[in-house]
Formats: sequence, structure tokens, C-alpha cells
Amino acid sequence: MERASITRIEKYLWVLAVLMVLPALLTNLGMMPFIDDEAIRALVAYEMDLSGNYIVPTLNGETYLNKPPLYNWILLGFFHLFGRYDEFVSRFATVVSSIGFAITIFLVFRKWLNTRVAILSAFLFLTCGRILLYDSMLGLIDITFSWVTFLGIYSVYHFYKKEQWYALFLVSYLLAAAGFMMKGLPSVVFQGSTLLVFFIWKRDWRRFISLPHVLGGLLFLLLVGGYYYVYSLECSVDEALLNLFSESTKRTATEYGIGRTILHLFTFPFEMLYHFLPWSILAIIFLSRRTWARIRQQEFLQFLILMFLANIIPYWISVEVYPRYILMLVPLFFGVVASLYQDYNTQEGYLKKTLEVIYFIFLLLLTFSASLPFWYAETPEVSYLNLKAGFLLGSLLCLIPIYYKFPVTRLTVIVLALLIGRLGFDWFVLPQRLENDWGQVCKTSTIEAIEIAEIAPIIYENTSFQVTNSFYATITAQDFIRRQDPPFEVGELIIFDPNIYVDFKYEEICRLYLRFKKREQILGRFLGYNDIRENPED
Repeated sequence: MERASITRIEKYLWVLAVLMVLPALLTNLGMMPFIDDEAIRALVAYEMDLSGNYIVPTLNGETYLNKPPLYNWILLGFFHLFGRYDEFVSRFATVVSSIGFAITIFLVFRKWLNTRVAILSAFLFLTCGRILLYDSMLGLIDITFSWVTFLGIYSVYHFYKKEQWYALFLVSYLLAAAGFMMKGLPSVVFQGSTLLVFFIWKRDWRRFISLPHVLGGLLFLLLVGGYYYVYSLECSVDEALLNLFSESTKRTATEYGIGRTILHLFTFPFEMLYHFLPWSILAIIFLSRRTWARIRQQEFLQFLILMFLANIIPYWISVEVYPRYILMLVPLFFGVVASLYQDYNTQEGYLKKTLEVIYFIFLLLLTFSASLPFWYAETPEVSYLNLKAGFLLGSLLCLIPIYYKFPVTRLTVIVLALLIGRLGFDWFVLPQRLENDWGQVCKTSTIEAIEIAEIAPIIYENTSFQVTNSFYATITAQDFIRRQDPPFEVGELIIFDPNIYVDFKYEEICRLYLRFKKREQILGRFLGYNDIRENPED
């Protein structure tokens, strides 16, 4: 039920925000070269096409054990749709998932809260700093995995309210299986934490220990086990599963020790508040004495809070945690604070006023930033600079009086300002970054080296050839860039680190560069071993 009618100005601002989403998220999306994690996803997918084997993932021709292949299959679908393998297509898949996730948030929250809270929650997710200026710009697995996991968490509540017990367990375990096939064991932890805490909350052990739950678990085992059975026909399943377990436990106190773990317990909340600015500031709402009373009055808000707390604990106690690991939990928080913000009354005006002053200052700072292209000496050369800068500055200047005159629109105004800011980031910051980006040097040198070689060279022994270089080399050669130990035949093309390997003779063809410590490597022709190495197999 609506707590207040939606004004016409709100509708106009929401329409403008929706229209801004695609330009903001897609402009110059493929401009920057891959980082290593992006390159891993793209290279594993491309090597599936090269080998024709879509069951056993490989990286540089060797079995890749860190992640199951579902996201690589999804990525392959986008590569085939566009007919090319590059940064834009890989990141476009992320943008599709980001928008799909936001639409899902809107549909879910509109059902149980109201339209204003639903659309605000969706936009808070899409425009928080971590999504808007990082994860939505990268071809990573996490937003897609988080979308699936969010659906799995919500499905438990949805089907419980409908008393559809078989659907509850079958759908949630189906989504858990999809999550496992993307990222492994974290999906099992999310499923277990969600179901256990939910049924404790509902005091309904009869449903928790029931035939539908058994069937849901069997469905999970059938889907995941079916994949690994087919996998076992070609490779060792034990090695793959042990590696998945290792990947999931290496960030705990077992790896880093109790001291760093205790420190992390204190720093983790503040790190997360920083990464999800400016909307994490809405946590101020919890300082109100009436906040928890309101939550107790609304079952769905209780559900959101409980699921957030139940699922964030494993990450709170894990030392090496990146914000992208908890993206599925962020909408739970935003749904609560958006609903509570709407319910503020005059007795709590000081908290709302504090938030609105903070956001107004933020709007002024963003507007000031939009004026920089007109007078800042270091502004990069951009086509139609005055037109683009004029659009950004004019749009933000128009939002200032709207923010002041229409209090009900204030969060929506900030949402729109953030989308405008992201477009300015695309137009002005990304080109400047590219000019000074060492990754672009690495990309160009790798492509040029492979074009000169005309065939796929061999990575010599333990040479540290980074995944980004491997991706660009593999795409250019249209063949595997494999790693090989000696012996080598005279005349073979090899990539090696000249600072490490000095025991053979070679003809240098060209040099290429790595991101890590800006290392140089040589593409050369192997001419045989020198006197330093008597036995080439040692």
C-alpha cells in the first residue's frame, strides 16, 4: 500500500533516470584494457571455442580448476551474439546482469513494500559507488552470481508465503545449483545460511525437515553431480572439488592468523560503508529509536534484515574479502533503509535533515566537478568537449532547485545526478586514464608481438606471463598459448623473462610488457643452450 501518492515531478525524474541508465553504463565501456580477473573469464570462454570442449575449462591449454564453467557458457553466448571476443562484449554481459538485477529488485520490493521504495531500492543498488564506478564497468562474474543468489534468498520467502513447499525447496536449490556452477562453494553457504535462519525465525522445523527439502537437496546433487559425472569422464573430479574447497577457505583465519582476523572484524563494516557510498550513509537511520519498532511491524523488513545478517557473517569473519563478494546482500540493506527513510516523521526530523544536508553538499560538489572541463588545465582532449561539459553542468544545475523545492524527490535527484556523473566519468576520466594506462602498453605490445610471430609462441617454463597478456596473445594467434618445460627444438618461438633465464641462446624478435612491476619479456627464437646448462632437462 502506498504511504504517499507519487508526484508528477517524481515520475518525470524516474523516467529521466531510466533513460540515463544505458548511456551511462555503455559509453566507452570497452575502452580500457582487461584486468587479470576479466581476462581469466574471457580467456577460459574463448579456449572452450578453440578446443570444442565445453565441459572441462582450460587456461593456457591447462585444466582450469578455480571455477565451474556456467559463467563462461553465458559469456560465450554474448561473444557469439556479437561475433567477437573483446572488452566491450565481456562487460556488456555485466551491464545486462546489472540492469536485470535492478529490475528484479524493483519487482520484488514493489510486491511487498511500495512503488516508491521499490524504484528507489533498485536505483540505490545501480548507483552506489561500487556498482556505478567499478563492478558495472568490468567483465566479472560477481554481479551475475549475486543476481542468482538474491533470487534464491527471496524465493524462500516468496514460496513460504504462498505455502508452496515443493516450489520453495526446488526453486531455491535450483538457483543454488546455478550459483554453484558459477562460483562453487559460496553458493552452498548462502543456501544453508538462508534456509537455517529462515526456518528458525519461522519456528517451522516441520517444513525444514521434510520431503520437499530432501527433494530440493537431491535436485541440487543431480544437477551439480551430473555435471561432475560428465567431467569425470575426462578429468579427475577429486582434484577439481579439492581446489574449489581450497578457494573457499583460503581467506579465513586458517590462512591469515587470528590477529588479522580480529582486526578485520572491526574494520570490515567501515570498509563496506566506504565502498557503497553515497547510499551507505543512510545507515544513519538506524540511530532512530523508532527504527527497530518499525521493522518489527513489517514482516518483509524483518526478513531482509535477518537474511542480510545471516549471510554476511561468513564474510565478516574472512580476512580477504572484496566488496563484490556481498553484492547480493546490498539490496537487502537498501530495501530496509529506503522504506525507513520514507517513514520519517517530524519527531525524527533531525536525522532526515542531516541526511539531506549531506546529499545536498554532495550534489554541489558533483556540480562543481562538472565545471572543471571549462577551466581546469589538465582536462583531456575530448571531442565536442564544450557540448558534453555543457550538458553535464547544465543538467546538474537544473537539479539543484528541484532538490531544494521538492523534498519528496531528493533521493531521486541524487540518483539522477550520479548517473549524469557516471556519464561525465565515461567522457572525461576514461580517456585520460587510457592515455596513462600501462595496461594499454601491455596489450599493444602483446598483440604486435604475436602479429610479428604469425604463430602461437610457447611460454618458457615458469615465465610469469600474465592472463591479460595470454588473452590478447591467444585472440591474436587464434590458437592456444601454452606453457612448456624443456627440452625445446632449435627454432621454436618462445616467450621468456630475460632476467631469470640466461642459460640458452636466442634471437630476439621483439619485447612485450606485463602489468606486474612493469616487467619486460622477450619473444625470441630458441637457438640452443649455452655452457651454463649442460643438461637441458635439469
